[in-house]
Amino acid sequence: MRDAKDEPLTDTLPPLRDVVNRHGLIATKALGQNFLFDEQLLSRIATVPGKLKGENVLEVGPGPGGLTRALLRAGANVTAIEMDKRCLPALAELAEAFPGQLTVIQGDATKIAPETLFDGAWHVAANLPYNVGTMLFTGWLSGQAWPPQWKSLTLMFQQEVAERIIAAPGSDAYGRLAVLAQWRSTPRIAMKVHRSAFTPPPKVMSAIIHVEPAAMPEGVSARMLERVTEAAFGQRRKMLRQSLKGLPGAIDALEVLGIDSQRRAETLDVAEFVSIARVLTK
Repeated sequence: MRDAKDEPLTDTLPPLRDVVNRHGLIATKALGQNFLFDEQLLSRIATVPGKLKGENVLEVGPGPGGLTRALLRAGANVTAIEMDKRCLPALAELAEAFPGQLTVIQGDATKIAPETLFDGAWHVAANLPYNVGTMLFTGWLSGQAWPPQWKSLTLMFQQEVAERIIAAPGSDAYGRLAVLAQWRSTPRIAMKVHRSAFTPPPKVMSAIIHVEPAAMPEGVSARMLERVTEAAFGQRRKMLRQSLKGLPGAIDALEVLGIDSQRRAETLDVAEFVSIARVLTK
């Protein structure tokens, strides 16, 4: 039996609202902050990646530490990157309550390479700040090395963005983000979160996206696929013969593959984009 003094002080943690009030924390629009206080909801989010006991987890933008609490209670070793210095005292209290489980880094997550923070693999779980969420997400999906060092991504997005990530060809939501998310990973919407769950309530609904790496198609440069999708969806209402004409070899690739150059980008499925990138990679 473990000594009581070695147990995390989960039962003595004050309610999140009390922590926020005591530290005078007000969500800042400039930092894309919206706080979640519902601890049952936060616990549900922490179960999405699966069992986290002993696992490394990267959290971006923990704020006062709502999701952080849930991850720590699940047994995760959390490294949290927080830009807002006002939140550091609240997070320090969590680090004290869960000895050895929480490391807090004050800084800009867009300028910190996660692979420098962990010796092995890690999960990402975060209520991402709205103003940098998509940029961080596409960064984690990029790069030629695959599978990535992250085991899974469990991320809060605006529902509109979440629907773009899982969108199917031919839908209004389908675009570059869907292709980049789906060509070598498997994204799904794990749960939706009503705007009323946040303080202050955002103007839009939110959703939790869960992503796991999948097999990477052979013979494809990730950077080339990024270039193809950037060109194709950069002028998505134009035919491919127009949108891809600035990318050397792309029109010839369409002909080789038997893809009608009069089609528009949103009609091509993920496999077709991969095949174009493969031809251009050679």
